[in-house]
Amino acid sequence: MSASSKKRDIKIRRSWEINGDIESDKDYWITRAGQRSHLYAAGFQQEDFQKPTVTVSAPYMSYIMCNQRCDTLLKAAGTAIEELGGKAFMNMTPVVSDGQTIGSAGMRYSLVSRELIADSIELMTDAYRTDAVMTFGGCDKTNPAALMPLARTNCIGITLYPGTAAAGKHPRTGEMLSQHSPYEASGAYSAGLLDIEELSQIEKHTCPGSGTCSGMFTANTMSTCIEALGMTVPNSSTAPALNANGEIHEQVLENCIQSATCLFEMMEKNVRVRDILTKEAFENSITVMMALGGSTNGVLHLLALAKEAEVELSIEEFNVIADKTPLLANLTPEGKYNVVDLHAIGGLPLVMKHLLDHGLLHGDCLTVTGKTVAENLKDVPSLPEDQDIIKPLTNPIAPPGRHILILTGSLAPGGAVIKTSGKDFPRWEGPVVVCDSEQAGLDTILQGKLQRGQALVIRNEGPKGAPGMPELLGCSAALVGRGLGPHCPLITDARFSGATRGIMIGHVVPESVHLGPLALLRTGDTIVIDVGRRALDWKVSEEEKQERSKDWRPPPSRVTTGILRKYAALVGDASHGAICN
Repeated sequence: MSASSKKRDIKIRRSWEINGDIESDKDYWITRAGQRSHLYAAGFQQEDFQKPTVTVSAPYMSYIMCNQRCDTLLKAAGTAIEELGGKAFMNMTPVVSDGQTIGSAGMRYSLVSRELIADSIELMTDAYRTDAVMTFGGCDKTNPAALMPLARTNCIGITLYPGTAAAGKHPRTGEMLSQHSPYEASGAYSAGLLDIEELSQIEKHTCPGSGTCSGMFTANTMSTCIEALGMTVPNSSTAPALNANGEIHEQVLENCIQSATCLFEMMEKNVRVRDILTKEAFENSITVMMALGGSTNGVLHLLALAKEAEVELSIEEFNVIADKTPLLANLTPEGKYNVVDLHAIGGLPLVMKHLLDHGLLHGDCLTVTGKTVAENLKDVPSLPEDQDIIKPLTNPIAPPGRHILILTGSLAPGGAVIKTSGKDFPRWEGPVVVCDSEQAGLDTILQGKLQRGQALVIRNEGPKGAPGMPELLGCSAALVGRGLGPHCPLITDARFSGATRGIMIGHVVPESVHLGPLALLRTGDTIVIDVGRRALDWKVSEEEKQERSKDWRPPPSRVTTGILRKYAALVGDASHGAICN
């Protein structure tokens, strides 16, 4: 008997709500004749009604490097499911590229797309009463979006990653180029540090082909976090998207087959997503994020995923894990390697095995393979000695507490996020220049109005205020490009790209449109950043704050119709994942 004709031993069949089952309930089966007629029209054969149905969902757009091969991967996954005896209900969701929309009004839709993609997958799963779900990630928001509906509905599900792009290479110098390179080059051009020809060379050679951004930016942060959670097959989160011929890499295609196999085993054993997404699994994921030097967006997305999985996870717990996890990865944007280099020496399993051997991971967490984390890592070798991509715990790039940290204080009573990237960040005190929008902040930088020793505050760009909590990579990269990165902190209620470098503090809660302290700041006020104390404060008396609050009026809404208006009405704060729930 072939795999495709084998009757799977799957006892719980939600799909029978749609098409019925003559063996278990003939009377109900008779009432489903009309529904089956539509499936016959779509290509079902009589024997197909006994097969489990699987939603296969991929975010796709033809001109996004991260996801432009997902149409092909969707079909590959569907074929794997049908060869194992299932019926694949394939569909595509929207996707918004951060890299393409940064610095424009389109960037407001990026975080919104996370909710829309998650809702779309839930809709296509629950409306068709499918028995299991397979989802694809890719560009930044698609990775948490691929997992959020699975956690929300506690279905039987698995998620996949379409792979990472190769790094770019400067045609003249041979220097490795990464996704932050052209943004920083724009800032350097505005400061007269390079000419238009050099800028053109950098922009043309930064991204050599399909796949997600090559550094430890948000996409790869979330792919590795999700593998650490146990929700994708081992060693898939760092795989290259393309082979040397520019075709989909063989391992990515193999991951589709392996994922389908795992999914059917989960159906047969009735293993559900929340069996995997435990509190300990989230602690593993945060540990991996800290060790790899991941993006601050990982904080936002892991909080959202925990909320969907009904796991109690507070933003303060990120500091607890940060304070015991050294920074090990020498990856861009601060290091000298990209994620494909990590894959070449063993990928994430190599890192997780090292962390597990030193007691930093929970080895008994279940994964989609049906095995525990420790069982998956049993035969993974130790860190190779002849490489400096991943440093050992005995000689880390930086000690614990030197990467992503949560700050609180009078300027951020509900929390804020900073990424120190291994640096020993001294106490900083100085005056602020306040801007009421991203564009005003960018103009301030590019027009040379910000001086060393001043902090730039950009407000009204939070989840509700923007709305959509855009990433301010254009601003942060302009600061770095003009040589101000180490000297001028940037504080905002918006987010930052994983490609961000410099002294950047985002996710400030409450955001300014909720009369958070940012709303009352004025140019010239003094703020204090004390990373050692995990504190973000401003030196203004309580009496002065009260006087300013009397005069404050919320800024007019920037949107009055459409999806952004709905989002602004529903979204929560960043310290709780900025979800619409």
